[in-house]
Amino acid sequence: MSDDATEPVTETFLAHRNLLFTVAYEVLGSAADAEDVLQETWLQWAKADRGQVRDQRAFLVRITTRQALNRLRAIRRHREAYVGPWLPEPLITAPDVAEDVELAESVSMALMLVLETLSPTERAVFVLREVFDIGYDEIAAAVDKSPAAVRQIAHRARRHVDARRPRQMVSSNEGQAVLESFRRAVETGDSQALLDVLAPEVVLMSDGGGLKHAAQRPVTGAERVARMFAGGIGKVEGTFTTEPTLVNGHPALLVRMGGEIDGVMAISVENGLITGLYYVRNPEKLPHVTSATPLTLR
Repeated sequence: MSDDATEPVTETFLAHRNLLFTVAYEVLGSAADAEDVLQETWLQWAKADRGQVRDQRAFLVRITTRQALNRLRAIRRHREAYVGPWLPEPLITAPDVAEDVELAESVSMALMLVLETLSPTERAVFVLREVFDIGYDEIAAAVDKSPAAVRQIAHRARRHVDARRPRQMVSSNEGQAVLESFRRAVETGDSQALLDVLAPEVVLMSDGGGLKHAAQRPVTGAERVARMFAGGIGKVEGTFTTEPTLVNGHPALLVRMGGEIDGVMAISVENGLITGLYYVRNPEKLPHVTSATPLTLR
């Protein structure tokens, strides 16, 4: 392929790259797998007969979805054998992601965990329809189903997600205020202040992937979670620090032990209290926590 032919091909792909990454990440919950999908999408796009492509964006989204769906089916068994709870790979995001309410909700740790309960096809259909507002005909071409079947799958997936998704979205300012209260309570070891910011039914999930110590099952209830933090911080050797950041469009903490990144702690908030704590310690899931990852719905 000549340089003159390659340049517009590359420019088109790069123009849509952030969108394609967001599609792949929401289908997979893994940035590493999403990057691999984008490599496969690029290879198919580079050798495609673009003279037959009427809508380049739709064509690229279709390829990305197919590749992501194939990969999700292949890695589902691996996730079922995962050591301890599996959490999505956290992404440091810029403030513009938090300001886009629809985008921030779609990549929130809480919703991404709900998407894990869908079948691969249901997840792809839900993401394309509910998040990216793609038409049923285009989705049908991407998942190799009829438009009628896609409508049924979309309805089933939406009903499933609506029954499990967080009941309300909070503003970024409210989320940051709750996070700061939690941060002060943890760093000062104030058990009562910690209980004051945790919802009675709060759930803590920690993901070490067998590589870092983490609870093997979700920890439920404010008192149990508070005891776990109090006991865990007391056993830390060296300096324990937390740094506010934005993860997947929501306020979170970057946790350091002895100056080294130990993990990321994201939260979900309802009625001014923390209902979910998601602590990702698996080092294989932390490459994207040193700089912001661009995400977009367009």
